[in-house]
Amino acid sequence: MNFRIDNLQYANWSEKIFRQMRAGGLDAVHVTIAYHETFRETVLQLEAWNRWFERFPDLIFQGFTAADVAHAKDTGRTAIFMGFQNPSPIEDDIGLVEVWHRLGVRFMQLTYNNQSLLATGCYEDHDTGLTRMGKQVVAEMNRVGMVIDMSHSAERSTLEAIEHSSRPIAITHANPHVWAPALRNKSDTVIRALGKSGGMLGFSLYPHHLKGKSACTLQDFCEMVARTAEMMGPEHVGIGSDLCQDQPDSVVEWMRTGRWTKQVDYGEGSAAAPGFPPMPSWFRDNRDFPNLEKGLRATGLNPKEIAGIMGNNWARFYEVSFGGQA
Repeated sequence: MNFRIDNLQYANWSEKIFRQMRAGGLDAVHVTIAYHETFRETVLQLEAWNRWFERFPDLIFQGFTAADVAHAKDTGRTAIFMGFQNPSPIEDDIGLVEVWHRLGVRFMQLTYNNQSLLATGCYEDHDTGLTRMGKQVVAEMNRVGMVIDMSHSAERSTLEAIEHSSRPIAITHANPHVWAPALRNKSDTVIRALGKSGGMLGFSLYPHHLKGKSACTLQDFCEMVARTAEMMGPEHVGIGSDLCQDQPDSVVEWMRTGRWTKQVDYGEGSAAAPGFPPMPSWFRDNRDFPNLEKGLRATGLNPKEIAGIMGNNWARFYEVSFGGQA
């Protein structure tokens, strides 16, 4: 059975988007429910998702285990897996890792661009690696079955997370830095270490992380995927589109700024265009996932490798990552 999985989205959720997921054949999507939110604020996000599950049970349901991906495919729906792009919902309490896992959270970034209580973000001038609390939280995430995500983390912190974690980690949404030199894109050193450790890299469609940005071609993107697959092994790569469909600029400001500064942080965009750049014409929304499959076929990847990249690799990763350790 072949699956189609997008391992990172943060859209302005609506029935329209859920129906587009079905039109694009998405069996599972990992969605962000926190950027800078506190514990209580993130609970409100879960409440909102519970209402969507109640209203659209024929389209979506909450995923908890890898088996839910196959269940979604069998029932013609999309399994929604929850994740954090920042450890803010655990505040300074390691016990909340297990609480959130029981509520269904399956991914957590140790940082979002800035230094956190756990590790260093990719925008900081100095990367001090995992903190004392960070090492303890990594061990706790390993124990309960929550995936360590280093998409927005700095290099030393990412390498230390790979080394310190007893389970493979993920970089859910980033690309090779050598292909497109954005701060969040990853070095060959990180990519090789991630593959060697059994981890997963999800390729991002966010235009600021693409060669040529919004003008990036499907051929360029898919050739980048194919070359990275050669470097780290085709079984260790997938899609994490970072699709932020229908979000207003106020949400972009929240993502980049949160409450940590009084200034506007434009991230890797420009002061003249602080919002989301236009998506590439070949990937406007979830309905365009078949375009990725077509583009990958043109690179010479074989059918098994393409099926892995489109979803089977993430499905296998879920199987070894979401359960607790004895």
